[in-house]
Amino acid sequence: MAAMNEHEAKMAHPRMAAGVLFFDAEGRVLMVEPTYKDYWEIPGGYVETGESPLQAAVREVEEELGITPPLGRLLAVDWAPSTAEGDKVLYVFDGGQLTPEDLARVTLQEDELRSFDFLPASEIEERTIPRLARRIVAATKASAAVAPVYLEHGQQPG
Repeated sequence: MAAMNEHEAKMAHPRMAAGVLFFDAEGRVLMVEPTYKDYWEIPGGYVETGESPLQAAVREVEEELGITPPLGRLLAVDWAPSTAEGDKVLYVFDGGQLTPEDLARVTLQEDELRSFDFLPASEIEERTIPRLARRIVAATKASAAVAPVYLEHGQQPG
């Protein structure tokens, strides 16, 4: 294996993850309760080698919820460095409003998810960690805007 040159050693090698915001008719956000965490998440997961963030989002939604609704545009990109977990770039896509038919077909990935629920913005912070709550709220606001939002730790810089 070739040694890294000085430039390569300084380059970031972040992990990437992709999630999806799904909404109900009241504008509440679908969140899932993982079996392996003590806080709620949005459907999604890590991007695998050779996979785009959008492909990862589609795959994760199918694995976790058992449905394949069409995913919309990018809502947010969040730079989230972590001393414990390493640097991450997190993508959030718009899943739109789930139909009653979509919801009837949801089959949770039992080894990973305990339950799901639609939450109003006011309850998101109570169910998840602060940086994820900020990311979800910012992405929800971006769903009504023309362009995606760039975030750092779930907040717009500056």
